Amino acid sequence: MKLRKINRYKMIKRYGAIVDALIKYEFGHIVDKMGIGDIRPLRSRLKKKEKVLKDTDTGPVKARMMLEELGPTYIKLGQILSMRQDLIPSEYAKEFSRLQDDVQPFEMDDVEKLIKNEIGSEIENLFEYFEHTPIAAASIGQVHRAKLKGGDDVVVKVQRPGIKKTIDADIDIMYSIASFAEEHLPEAKLYQPVQIVQEFERSIKAELDYTQEGRNADHFARNFRDHPRIYIPEVYWNYTSKKVLTLEYIDGVKSNSFEKLEKMGVDRKDVAITVLKAFMKQVYEDGFFHADLHTGNVFIMRNGMIALLDFGMTGFISKDMRDLLVDDLIAITRGDTVLYVELLRDLGSISDDVDISALKIDIDHLLYKYYGRPLKELDTAQIMGEMINLLRKYQIRIPANIALLSKGAMTAESFGSIMDPNINLTLIAEPFAKKAIKDRLRLTNIAGNAYRDLNNWTRVLHRAPIKISHILDIAERGYLKLRFEPHGFDRIVAEIDAASNRLAFSLIISAIIVGSSLIIQTGMEPHIWGVPLLGVIGFLVAGFFGMWLVIYILRTGRI
Repeated sequence: MKLRKINRYKMIKRYGAIVDALIKYEFGHIVDKMGIGDIRPLRSRLKKKEKVLKDTDTGPVKARMMLEELGPTYIKLGQILSMRQDLIPSEYAKEFSRLQDDVQPFEMDDVEKLIKNEIGSEIENLFEYFEHTPIAAASIGQVHRAKLKGGDDVVVKVQRPGIKKTIDADIDIMYSIASFAEEHLPEAKLYQPVQIVQEFERSIKAELDYTQEGRNADHFARNFRDHPRIYIPEVYWNYTSKKVLTLEYIDGVKSNSFEKLEKMGVDRKDVAITVLKAFMKQVYEDGFFHADLHTGNVFIMRNGMIALLDFGMTGFISKDMRDLLVDDLIAITRGDTVLYVELLRDLGSISDDVDISALKIDIDHLLYKYYGRPLKELDTAQIMGEMINLLRKYQIRIPANIALLSKGAMTAESFGSIMDPNINLTLIAEPFAKKAIKDRLRLTNIAGNAYRDLNNWTRVLHRAPIKISHILDIAERGYLKLRFEPHGFDRIVAEIDAASNRLAFSLIISAIIVGSSLIIQTGMEPHIWGVPLLGVIGFLVAGFFGMWLVIYILRTGRI
């Protein structure tokens, strides 16, 4: 991990603000365990503690309020964590989903400067008109309505000035705190804070690059170009950069404006089914999905088309990963616990210390609970929630893209239930799942997979003689080395190293004492108090080091 060069004073000040927030929202026990209380400035320590919490505020509520106070980067972190119920308790994930990203808009002067720097021309040369008041403002950027010189109505998303530097600095602090927590808090290792920060960094970096969002929109446009109902706004690449994104303006009605939809004669159930089917197409056919299909990102156009907006939060599932998901469905429908556990292994989710027998028993109970029940009685969100709780119980961490898919499915189902409370995502997903399973088991696909595996084995067998010859050649020359890393070996080595250092230090002190005694016996000059000075100095040095060694042993508890 490479840290960026940051102003040391600002970094220490930010550390102090984080510690203050932890104490303010009653997480002082974390500060004490980590031993970082001294980072707080003296003014904060002397300041009278203000009461900001109600007696009824729970731990998740306090954590959410703390993240809101710490600002944009931490709000984004909380939003990412709200999708990771496999990492944090569900009550915290649920509370973090309430984090709001609404902030005060920045000045129009900053907007004009940024557009000029990014696009290379004054704003009046690019747009026929540009509304000064944004239609939406968030921590990373804000959105303005505008009209191009060519006459097209657009929306322009502009990044907040200096936000990248702020986020970079906060991420560096997050890394240092996460590393420190993993080292000093045994319970923190269960949540793998450094990996959480790495995942957050990847997510926020993608969000800071508006060209990536533009490419996502183009990708969706290609996938839905022949769809009769779904519409994706056009990206105006000549007016787009990493910090400016210009998209076609959608003249429509937000999907939760029920009165307006009723006047337009829109069937809400039809909208819900169309959007959910589009989501299933993204997952099972395209392998590229919109992870944030809430009512604010779905607009109903005047011509009856349904427009999907905001492509900052998207996920990709490879063909192999989709095959694993299909195998997962096969395991659930057959009640095959052994296959389900093996699939978790293939995902790289199960560590060596997981109790497989206990895991299989719990999965058996879960599958039996839903096995054979009609699809209309199944609640997808509930099943996913129970499965995630089970994975968290065994500290099984699912891949980030699968966690994002889980969040996307829950958001899509929530959208469907808002539009039509009687809708069932499982019933809508059934045809897509059955088709995927049928395709998976089709003879042509089985033959194709077998042929691919045969090619792989052919390549392995073709290279085997060369590899074996290479290994034997290395062994013959005496360069073959065996390497093993038993669990906890580093700690044992450290303990032996510390013990040997203390022993060596004790021997040195003993040697000084013996040498000083011999000097005193000789009576050599000069004297102090009738005793050789060099011998006295030797005894004082030995006494000082001896006392230091005793204090060190008592403090470390390693007697």
